[in-house]
Amino acid sequence: MFDVIFIGLSLSSILLLVALGLAITYGAMGVINMAHGEMVMVGAYVAVLSGKWLGTNFFLALPIAFAVTAALGLLIERVVVRKLYGRLLDTLLATWGVSILIQQAIRLEFGLSFFGIHVDGLGSGMQQFAVPAILQGATRLAGLEVNTYRAFMILVTIALTVLTWALLYRTSLGVQVRAIIRNAPMAAACGIDVKRVNALTFAFGSGLAGVAGVMMAGFKTVFPDMGGTLVIDGFMVVVTGGVGSIFGTIFSSGLLGETSALIALGANDILARAVVFGLVILVILFKPNGLFSFKGR
Repeated sequence: MFDVIFIGLSLSSILLLVALGLAITYGAMGVINMAHGEMVMVGAYVAVLSGKWLGTNFFLALPIAFAVTAALGLLIERVVVRKLYGRLLDTLLATWGVSILIQQAIRLEFGLSFFGIHVDGLGSGMQQFAVPAILQGATRLAGLEVNTYRAFMILVTIALTVLTWALLYRTSLGVQVRAIIRNAPMAAACGIDVKRVNALTFAFGSGLAGVAGVMMAGFKTVFPDMGGTLVIDGFMVVVTGGVGSIFGTIFSSGLLGETSALIALGANDILARAVVFGLVILVILFKPNGLFSFKGR
Protein backbone atom coordinates (compact mmCIF):
# COMPACT_ATOMS: atom_id res chain seq x y z
CA MET A 1 0.00 0.00 0.00
CA PHE A 2 2.84 2.40 0.81
CA ASP A 3 4.27 1.89 -2.69
CA VAL A 4 0.94 2.85 -4.25
CA ILE A 5 0.61 5.95 -2.07
CA PHE A 6 4.18 6.95 -2.89
CA ILE A 7 3.61 6.48 -6.63
CA GLY A 8 0.44 8.56 -6.26
CA LEU A 9 2.45 11.31 -4.59
CA SER A 10 5.00 11.35 -7.41
CA LEU A 11 2.24 11.57 -10.01
CA SER A 12 0.59 14.30 -7.94
CA SER A 13 3.86 16.24 -7.96
CA ILE A 14 3.84 16.34 -11.77
CA LEU A 15 0.19 17.37 -11.75
CA LEU A 16 0.95 20.09 -9.24
CA LEU A 17 3.75 21.64 -11.31
CA VAL A 18 1.56 21.64 -14.41
CA ALA A 19 -1.45 23.03 -12.54
CA LEU A 20 0.38 25.73 -10.57
CA GLY A 21 1.12 27.71 -13.71
CA LEU A 22 -2.43 27.22 -14.99
CA ALA A 23 -3.97 28.29 -11.68
CA ILE A 24 -1.99 31.53 -11.53
CA THR A 25 -2.32 32.31 -15.26
CA TYR A 26 -6.04 31.61 -15.44
CA GLY A 27 -6.65 33.46 -12.18
CA ALA A 28 -4.69 36.57 -13.14
CA MET A 29 -5.27 36.71 -16.88
CA GLY A 30 -8.52 34.82 -17.44
CA VAL A 31 -6.79 32.85 -20.19
CA ILE A 32 -7.42 29.17 -20.93
CA ASN A 33 -3.97 28.25 -22.23
CA MET A 34 -4.36 25.07 -24.27
CA ALA A 35 -0.66 25.25 -25.19
CA HIS A 36 0.39 24.70 -21.57
CA GLY A 37 0.76 20.96 -22.13
CA GLU A 38 3.17 21.69 -24.96
CA MET A 39 5.36 23.58 -22.49
CA VAL A 40 5.73 20.24 -20.69
CA MET A 41 6.61 18.57 -23.98
CA VAL A 42 9.12 21.30 -24.88
CA GLY A 43 10.74 20.92 -21.45
CA ALA A 44 11.14 17.19 -22.06
CA TYR A 45 12.68 17.81 -25.49
CA VAL A 46 15.01 20.43 -24.05
CA ALA A 47 16.29 17.74 -21.69
CA VAL A 48 16.80 15.30 -24.56
CA LEU A 49 18.46 17.85 -26.86
CA SER A 50 20.68 19.36 -24.16
CA GLY A 51 21.92 15.87 -23.31
CA LYS A 52 22.60 14.95 -26.93
CA TRP A 53 24.07 18.24 -28.16
CA LEU A 54 25.49 19.94 -25.07
CA GLY A 55 26.38 16.92 -22.99
CA THR A 56 24.51 18.29 -19.98
CA ASN A 57 23.20 16.01 -17.26
CA PHE A 58 19.73 15.75 -15.77
CA PHE A 59 20.35 18.36 -13.06
CA LEU A 60 21.53 21.01 -15.53
CA ALA A 61 18.57 20.24 -17.80
CA LEU A 62 16.14 21.47 -15.12
CA PRO A 63 17.17 25.18 -15.14
CA ILE A 64 17.78 25.11 -18.90
CA ALA A 65 14.26 23.80 -19.52
CA PHE A 66 12.80 26.38 -17.14
CA ALA A 67 14.57 29.21 -19.00
CA VAL A 68 13.64 27.95 -22.49
CA THR A 69 9.97 27.32 -21.73
CA ALA A 70 9.65 30.57 -19.79
CA ALA A 71 11.06 32.44 -22.81
CA LEU A 72 8.69 30.56 -25.13
CA GLY A 73 5.76 31.35 -22.84
CA LEU A 74 6.74 35.03 -22.82
CA LEU A 75 6.84 35.00 -26.63
CA ILE A 76 3.38 33.39 -26.85
CA GLU A 77 1.96 35.95 -24.42
CA ARG A 78 3.46 38.89 -26.29
CA VAL A 79 2.56 37.71 -29.81
CA VAL A 80 -0.79 35.94 -29.32
CA VAL A 81 -2.39 36.09 -25.89
CA ARG A 82 -1.90 39.82 -25.20
CA LYS A 83 -4.13 40.72 -28.13
CA LEU A 84 -6.98 38.52 -26.89
CA TYR A 85 -7.52 39.51 -23.24
CA GLY A 86 -11.18 39.44 -22.28
CA ARG A 87 -12.04 37.07 -25.15
CA LEU A 88 -12.05 33.67 -23.41
CA LEU A 89 -13.15 31.53 -26.36
CA ASP A 90 -10.70 33.27 -28.69
CA THR A 91 -7.77 32.63 -26.34
CA LEU A 92 -8.79 28.98 -26.04
CA LEU A 93 -8.86 28.53 -29.82
CA ALA A 94 -5.71 30.58 -30.41
CA THR A 95 -3.61 28.72 -27.82
CA TRP A 96 -4.97 25.41 -29.13
CA GLY A 97 -3.66 26.46 -32.54
CA VAL A 98 -0.32 27.38 -30.97
CA SER A 99 -0.14 23.94 -29.35
CA ILE A 100 -0.63 22.26 -32.74
CA LEU A 101 2.05 24.47 -34.30
CA ILE A 102 4.54 23.55 -31.55
CA GLN A 103 3.77 19.84 -31.94
CA GLN A 104 4.27 19.98 -35.69
CA ALA A 105 7.47 22.01 -35.34
CA ILE A 106 8.93 19.23 -33.21
CA ARG A 107 7.56 16.49 -35.45
CA LEU A 108 8.92 18.12 -38.62
CA GLU A 109 12.18 19.18 -36.94
CA PHE A 110 11.36 22.88 -37.43
CA GLY A 111 10.83 22.28 -41.15
CA LEU A 112 14.32 20.91 -41.72
CA SER A 113 12.94 17.46 -42.52
CA PHE A 114 11.56 18.89 -45.79
CA PHE A 115 15.17 19.48 -46.85
CA GLY A 116 16.34 16.03 -45.81
CA ILE A 117 18.09 17.35 -42.70
CA HIS A 118 17.65 15.32 -39.49
CA VAL A 119 18.16 16.83 -36.06
CA ASP A 120 19.07 14.12 -33.58
CA GLY A 121 16.54 14.26 -30.74
CA LEU A 122 13.63 15.65 -32.78
CA GLY A 123 11.19 14.04 -35.19
CA SER A 124 8.03 11.98 -34.90
CA GLY A 125 9.72 9.06 -33.14
CA MET A 126 10.05 8.47 -29.42
CA GLN A 127 13.07 9.71 -27.48
CA GLN A 128 14.67 8.45 -24.28
CA PHE A 129 16.39 10.47 -21.58
CA ALA A 130 18.74 8.75 -19.15
CA VAL A 131 18.36 9.30 -15.42
CA PRO A 132 21.71 9.75 -13.64
CA ALA A 133 22.95 6.77 -11.63
CA ILE A 134 22.60 8.67 -8.35
CA LEU A 135 18.81 8.80 -8.85
CA GLN A 136 18.40 5.17 -9.86
CA GLY A 137 17.35 2.33 -7.60
CA ALA A 138 15.80 2.61 -4.15
CA THR A 139 16.66 4.38 -0.92
CA ARG A 140 15.73 3.39 2.62
CA LEU A 141 13.77 6.07 4.43
CA ALA A 142 12.35 5.51 7.93
CA GLY A 143 12.64 1.77 7.44
CA LEU A 144 10.87 1.84 4.08
CA GLU A 145 12.29 1.49 0.59
CA VAL A 146 11.37 4.35 -1.73
CA ASN A 147 12.20 4.88 -5.38
CA THR A 148 15.00 7.45 -5.44
CA TYR A 149 13.90 9.16 -8.63
CA ARG A 150 10.28 9.53 -7.52
CA ALA A 151 11.48 10.90 -4.16
CA PHE A 152 13.59 13.44 -6.06
CA MET A 153 10.54 14.47 -8.11
CA ILE A 154 8.57 15.11 -4.94
CA LEU A 155 11.40 17.14 -3.39
CA VAL A 156 11.79 19.30 -6.51
CA THR A 157 8.04 19.92 -6.57
CA ILE A 158 8.02 20.91 -2.90
CA ALA A 159 10.90 23.34 -3.50
CA LEU A 160 9.20 24.94 -6.52
CA THR A 161 5.86 25.13 -4.71
CA VAL A 162 7.50 26.94 -1.79
CA LEU A 163 9.23 29.25 -4.29
CA THR A 164 5.89 30.00 -5.98
CA TRP A 165 4.26 30.70 -2.62
CA ALA A 166 7.13 33.00 -1.64
CA LEU A 167 6.87 34.88 -4.93
CA LEU A 168 3.13 35.37 -4.51
CA TYR A 169 3.04 36.22 -0.80
CA ARG A 170 6.46 37.67 0.00
CA THR A 171 7.30 39.90 -2.98
CA SER A 172 5.87 43.08 -4.48
CA LEU A 173 5.30 41.25 -7.76
CA GLY A 174 3.21 38.69 -5.90
CA VAL A 175 1.09 41.43 -4.36
CA GLN A 176 0.45 42.78 -7.84
CA VAL A 177 -0.46 39.31 -9.17
CA ARG A 178 -2.92 38.76 -6.32
CA ALA A 179 -4.42 42.20 -6.87
CA ILE A 180 -4.96 41.39 -10.54
CA ILE A 181 -6.54 38.04 -9.63
CA ARG A 182 -8.97 39.82 -7.32
CA ASN A 183 -9.85 42.73 -9.61
CA ALA A 184 -7.75 43.53 -12.68
CA PRO A 185 -9.42 46.86 -13.61
CA MET A 186 -9.02 48.16 -10.04
CA ALA A 187 -5.38 46.99 -9.99
CA ALA A 188 -4.73 48.89 -13.22
CA ALA A 189 -6.44 51.97 -11.77
CA CYS A 190 -4.05 51.79 -8.79
CA GLY A 191 -1.03 52.00 -11.10
CA ILE A 192 -0.14 48.33 -11.56
CA ASP A 193 1.28 47.53 -15.00
CA VAL A 194 -1.14 44.70 -15.71
CA LYS A 195 0.38 43.75 -19.08
CA ARG A 196 3.88 43.43 -17.62
CA VAL A 197 2.70 41.38 -14.64
CA ASN A 198 0.61 39.13 -16.87
CA ALA A 199 3.60 38.50 -19.15
CA LEU A 200 5.86 37.58 -16.21
CA THR A 201 3.14 35.37 -14.73
CA PHE A 202 2.65 33.57 -18.05
CA ALA A 203 6.40 33.04 -18.40
CA PHE A 204 6.79 31.71 -14.86
CA GLY A 205 3.91 29.27 -15.28
CA SER A 206 5.41 28.04 -18.55
CA GLY A 207 8.77 27.57 -16.83
CA LEU A 208 7.20 25.37 -14.15
CA ALA A 209 5.62 23.24 -16.87
CA GLY A 210 9.04 22.90 -18.53
CA VAL A 211 10.53 21.54 -15.29
CA ALA A 212 7.65 19.05 -15.10
CA GLY A 213 8.55 17.94 -18.63
CA VAL A 214 12.17 17.23 -17.65
CA MET A 215 11.04 15.09 -14.73
CA MET A 216 8.55 13.23 -16.91
CA ALA A 217 11.33 12.52 -19.41
CA GLY A 218 13.07 10.55 -16.67
CA PHE A 219 10.41 7.85 -16.49
CA LYS A 220 8.41 8.13 -19.73
CA THR A 221 9.27 8.22 -23.39
CA VAL A 222 9.30 11.67 -24.98
CA PHE A 223 7.15 12.27 -28.08
CA PRO A 224 5.43 15.28 -29.70
CA ASP A 225 1.92 14.54 -28.39
CA MET A 226 2.86 13.88 -24.77
CA GLY A 227 1.44 17.17 -23.45
CA GLY A 228 -2.08 16.69 -24.80
CA THR A 229 -3.59 14.90 -21.81
CA LEU A 230 -1.55 16.81 -19.25
CA VAL A 231 -3.24 20.14 -19.98
CA ILE A 232 -6.64 18.49 -19.36
CA ASP A 233 -5.40 16.98 -16.09
CA GLY A 234 -3.97 20.36 -15.10
CA PHE A 235 -7.26 22.15 -15.68
CA MET A 236 -9.09 19.47 -13.69
CA VAL A 237 -6.80 20.23 -10.76
CA VAL A 238 -7.45 23.99 -11.13
CA VAL A 239 -11.21 23.49 -11.38
CA THR A 240 -11.23 21.27 -8.30
CA GLY A 241 -8.92 23.38 -6.15
CA GLY A 242 -10.13 26.82 -7.15
CA VAL A 243 -8.88 29.62 -9.38
CA GLY A 244 -5.76 31.36 -8.11
CA SER A 245 -5.51 29.29 -4.91
CA ILE A 246 -2.11 27.69 -4.30
CA PHE A 247 -3.42 25.67 -1.36
CA GLY A 248 -6.38 24.50 -3.43
CA THR A 249 -4.07 23.47 -6.26
CA ILE A 250 -1.84 21.52 -3.87
CA PHE A 251 -4.81 19.80 -2.22
CA SER A 252 -6.62 18.91 -5.44
CA SER A 253 -3.47 17.60 -7.18
CA GLY A 254 -2.85 15.29 -4.21
CA LEU A 255 -6.51 14.25 -4.09
CA LEU A 256 -6.79 13.45 -7.80
CA GLY A 257 -3.34 11.85 -8.03
CA GLU A 258 -3.86 9.55 -5.06
CA THR A 259 -7.42 8.68 -6.13
CA SER A 260 -6.17 7.68 -9.56
CA ALA A 261 -3.31 5.59 -8.13
CA LEU A 262 -5.46 3.75 -5.57
CA ILE A 263 -8.27 2.91 -8.01
CA ALA A 264 -5.78 1.86 -10.70
CA LEU A 265 -4.31 -0.59 -8.17
CA GLY A 266 -7.69 -2.09 -7.30
CA ALA A 267 -9.12 -2.08 -10.83
CA ASN A 268 -7.48 -0.48 -13.87
CA ASP A 269 -6.34 2.86 -15.30
CA ILE A 270 -9.52 3.37 -17.34
CA LEU A 271 -11.79 3.10 -14.30
CA ALA A 272 -9.40 5.31 -12.31
CA ARG A 273 -9.66 8.05 -14.92
CA ALA A 274 -13.45 7.74 -15.03
CA VAL A 275 -13.66 8.10 -11.24
CA VAL A 276 -11.40 11.17 -11.31
CA PHE A 277 -13.60 12.79 -13.95
CA GLY A 278 -16.68 11.93 -11.87
CA LEU A 279 -15.09 13.52 -8.81
CA VAL A 280 -14.34 16.71 -10.73
CA ILE A 281 -17.93 16.84 -12.01
CA LEU A 282 -19.24 16.54 -8.45
CA VAL A 283 -17.03 19.43 -7.36
CA ILE A 284 -18.32 21.56 -10.26
CA LEU A 285 -21.92 20.76 -9.32
CA PHE A 286 -21.71 21.37 -5.57
CA LYS A 287 -18.74 23.80 -5.32
CA PRO A 288 -18.82 25.77 -8.58
CA ASN A 289 -15.97 28.05 -7.50
CA GLY A 290 -13.73 25.14 -6.47
CA LEU A 291 -12.88 23.83 -3.02
CA PHE A 292 -10.70 26.77 -1.94
CA SER A 293 -11.41 29.57 -4.38
CA PHE A 294 -12.01 33.24 -3.70
CA LYS A 295 -12.88 33.95 -7.34
CA GLY A 296 -15.48 32.39 -9.64
CA ARG A 297 -14.64 30.73 -12.90
